Amino acid sequence: MKKRDTLENQVNTAYLAFGSNLGDRKNNLNKALQLLKKENTFIKKKSKLYRSKSWPNKKFPEFINFVVSIETNLSLKKLFSKIKNIESQVGRIKSKRNFPRICDIDIIDFNGRTIQKKIGNNKINVPHERMHNRNFVLLPLFEINKDWFHPKLRKNIVFLLSNLSSEELLGIKIVR
Repeated sequence: MKKRDTLENQVNTAYLAFGSNLGDRKNNLNKALQLLKKENTFIKKKSKLYRSKSWPNKKFPEFINFVVSIETNLSLKKLFSKIKNIESQVGRIKSKRNFPRICDIDIIDFNGRTIQKKIGNNKINVPHERMHNRNFVLLPLFEINKDWFHPKLRKNIVFLLSNLSSEELLGIKIVR
């Protein structure tokens, strides 16, 4: 939802999913979050860290993930650009789709809207097109917003979680 601050700058609310399954995963994620804080964003809430099998290839190293809600005056295009830059700064190297990576940041939601946009050579879909099937997004998102609503599917997060299999629900653990 959009709000206006005292300077009439547009404030956008977004949910971002962070993940890492290479190197010092916790350090990678912490570094990415610190870099995001420098990009004109305010972290409203952050979930705990969750450990899950790599998706779709469970033979790859396990991921550590978390979700944050942010407020920013960055547009979707600028936020996307900043995120790609942060991934690179943390050490992500372009590789095959869904292969292990040092840092991955996805925009899960931007102002509760459904958006499909081409940004440079990239196509962005918000909400993230597969997030409703992913335990490593839904559980951390539920932790920080139990009332979240999927704008495209028009389903609340409790409904989406109830559609995950028992294996998916049991296959994710909070990192201690």
